[in-house]
Amino acid sequence: MFDTNNNAFTAIVGHSPALESVIRTAQVAAAADVHILIEGETGTGKELMARALLKSSSRADKPFVVINCAALPAELAESLLFGHEKGAFTGADERRDGYVQKAKDGTLFLDEIGDLPLSQQAKLLRFVENGECQRVGSHEMERVDVRILAATHRNLLQLVNTGEFRQDLYYRLSVVTLRLPNLHERRGDIADLAKYFLQQSAERNKTEPCTLSPGALNQLKHYPWPGNIRELKNICEHISALMPGELINEENLPLVIRENTSTSKSGYILPEHGIDMETLEIDLIKQALDYSGGNKSRAAKLLGLSRDAFLYRLKKHNL
Repeated sequence: MFDTNNNAFTAIVGHSPALESVIRTAQVAAAADVHILIEGETGTGKELMARALLKSSSRADKPFVVINCAALPAELAESLLFGHEKGAFTGADERRDGYVQKAKDGTLFLDEIGDLPLSQQAKLLRFVENGECQRVGSHEMERVDVRILAATHRNLLQLVNTGEFRQDLYYRLSVVTLRLPNLHERRGDIADLAKYFLQQSAERNKTEPCTLSPGALNQLKHYPWPGNIRELKNICEHISALMPGELINEENLPLVIRENTSTSKSGYILPEHGIDMETLEIDLIKQALDYSGGNKSRAAKLLGLSRDAFLYRLKKHNL
């Protein structure tokens, strides 16, 4: 059934602005029967997003076929994708459907589309453009109605520029593009994600869930997470297996976390994309005035400023 309330997206844990922005776009795109490209580093949850899109689409009760393009053997890729006729090649002892036919009327998830060989990209392009494909060993074209969700951890536009990916195929697949943020771009979600994974692990192992001390959680928030959410999940499973039901302190975290944590004395973390200091200052002044009900002395105190310094900034920003 089509999930008109987009409840499928609740499976994606987190409320950070970076994530919520993507989910809002995904909720709208899910209902439109168009091809979608999902970009993001390894471990950011691209397949989870694809499944949420599927469940919120009109094809939710139709086949969902997953293909790892990076794992397709070059010599068998065409047959695996589009099927083959009996006798088409040595060992083809019967007529077989490919992934495309198996996904008929449903959704085809092309994971790691950036690794699809150029030789197969032209054949995929024809299918994406008009829904036509040709089995190996056949002279007839078949029409198959399929929606495509493609995902990649690579920069496809860069691959287009280097001639490794077809430009026409890129634009056909990216009618809507969703870029999943890295975990270090959504550090505010780390506590919820860790709690979720620890609970999952405890249920699977039939134990009590671990809890994280403030110090341990602070270290997790300052770790760079090169493996993104997948790495966090593995860390939580490691902790849960070794210390079921216990309070996890900083010294209980894996060595890789403790040795690669860059902490800030202030506790504030500069976003990777940087900030606009003037905009930030104006925003903080407005928040202080709101909290203080317009009382300038109290607002100044909230910001750790003298009244004169606060009044100077009000004048400076014409507030």
